[in-house]
Amino acid sequence: MTASENVRSILLVDDDEMLLAYLAEVLQFAGFQIWSATNGQDALQVALDQEPSLALLDINMPGMSGLELARHLRHESAIPFMFLSSLDDMEIVKQATRYGAVGYLVKPVNQSQLLPAITAALARADDIRQLRNNEMSLTAALDAGRETSMAVGLLMMRFRLTRHLAFQKLRDQSRSQRRKISEVAKEMLTQHESSLSQPEKS
Repeated sequence: MTASENVRSILLVDDDEMLLAYLAEVLQFAGFQIWSATNGQDALQVALDQEPSLALLDINMPGMSGLELARHLRHESAIPFMFLSSLDDMEIVKQATRYGAVGYLVKPVNQSQLLPAITAALARADDIRQLRNNEMSLTAALDAGRETSMAVGLLMMRFRLTRHLAFQKLRDQSRSQRRKISEVAKEMLTQHESSLSQPEKS
């Protein structure tokens, strides 16, 4: 991995160009790569094209609001986001949390607030991403295990074998084909289902 690949990137979205420039300057100085947008539509395009590590979204913008933009990001990408608002309102904070925000900042923002909040949001986003990856790996493993178990049962029934001998037969088949047991099991089940759906010949 090169040094450039280690750089975290932030998408800043706010219709206040002066604030946008200030945030960009502070975060670039801290070593982040920055993309900026002054409206939700442009921000969505940048987000989908560049896939930043984190998006910082102003809640109140003309046109597409930060909440609407967050909804798009949640449905169309895996990009984590945090909100920026001039309102220190608990109801807004709750709403941001419901949308899946990994952080929340209240304007006016100063440097002492900004960097710790961004760092914490990135850490939380990394934790969530890791949990999702673990969950996907576990689901894949469970699916593979279920298919293998069903294929063993099919071989037991077809050849009147014990479970041990049926598994051995499946394992030998996977070795001879130099494929994973789960792949051979899945193919076997697919072929079996296909044969069941074929009309019987008279």
